[in-house]
Amino acid sequence: MLDLNNPEIQFAIQAVRMASILVKTIQAEMVSPAIAKQDRSPVTVADFAAQALVGHLLEAHFPEDPVIGEEDSAILRSDPPTLERVTHFIRSFVPQTDPEAVCRWIDHGSVDSAPRYWTLDPIDGTKGFLRGDQYAVALALVHNGVVQMGVLGCPNLTLQGMEGLLTVAARGQGAWILPIDGPAYPKPIRVSPQHDPAQARLLRSFEAKHTNVSKIDLFAEALGAQALPVRMDSQAKYTILAAGEGEIYLRLLSESQPDYHEKIWDQAAGAIIVEEAGGRVTDLDGKPLDFNQGRTLSRNRGICATNGVLHEEALHALQAIHA
Repeated sequence: MLDLNNPEIQFAIQAVRMASILVKTIQAEMVSPAIAKQDRSPVTVADFAAQALVGHLLEAHFPEDPVIGEEDSAILRSDPPTLERVTHFIRSFVPQTDPEAVCRWIDHGSVDSAPRYWTLDPIDGTKGFLRGDQYAVALALVHNGVVQMGVLGCPNLTLQGMEGLLTVAARGQGAWILPIDGPAYPKPIRVSPQHDPAQARLLRSFEAKHTNVSKIDLFAEALGAQALPVRMDSQAKYTILAAGEGEIYLRLLSESQPDYHEKIWDQAAGAIIVEEAGGRVTDLDGKPLDFNQGRTLSRNRGICATNGVLHEEALHALQAIHA
C-alpha cells in the first residue's frame, strides 16, 4: 500500500499537483511562446513557473534538499519581460512573490549531484505542451543513487476514467494513479501480462530528436511485433506502460547525437513507476540505470523499458539490430 502519511510522498503529490494545475492554467491562457535555449530545445513560461513553484515548496518543506532541475534562472535574468510573466503566474499561489524570489526558487540548492536530492522536469514534452497534446510534470527523490519515489503529473492524459491524473510510486509500495484536480484514494496499476512479442505495443514519440526512428522500425521487425504502436509525447508513456496500455518503450541513440546521454529528470520518475508496477527498466545493454553520476545517465546507453516478461526478448532484438 502507498503510505500517504509519509511526508516525502505527501510533499511530492502536492508539489506535482500544484505545478500541473499551474502549467495547465498557463496553457489555457495561451501565453507560452517558446524561447530558444542554447541547445535549441523549446522552453516556456510554464517550464520556469513550474520549477519556481516546486523550488518554493522545497524551500518551505525540505530546505536542505537540493533540486536538480532542467531549468536555471540565467535566461530569465537576461529577459525581464519573461521573468515578470513567470512572477505573475507564481503570484496566484504565492501572492507576495517578487522576481528575485522566483530566480532563487528556480535555482534552489542548485547542484550537479548530492547524496539525497530531488530531480525535476517541470514540463517533459514541451512540444506536446505547445501543441495541446501530452506532457508531464516529473518529480523524483533520489537517495544514494537509487530512485526512492516518483510522481508524474499528466494533465491531458485520460486513463481508467480519470481525465488528468497523477501517477505515484514509492520503493516497495507499488504504483498508483489518482486525479489531479482533487483528493481521491489512489488506484493501483500494473503492467500488461502480455508475453507474445507479436502482440507487443511499442510506445513511440511524436518527436524524434533523441532517438533513432529507423532503428525502432528495425527493432519492431526483429522482435516480430505486429501490434499498432502507441504514439505519445513525454514521460506520460511511462504511465501508459505502467498501467498496462503498452508493453515496450525505447530511447535509442540518434545518428545525429551518438554520444547523447539521458538526463536524469527525463527518466527517474517514470522508471520507478514502471518498476513498481511490475515492469523493468534498463539501458540498451541491460544495465540498471545509474542515477549517481550527476545530471546525466553517463554510464548508460539509451533506455529499454518493458512490462518485464518481454524484457529479455527486447534486449535480444536490440542486439540483433546493433542498437
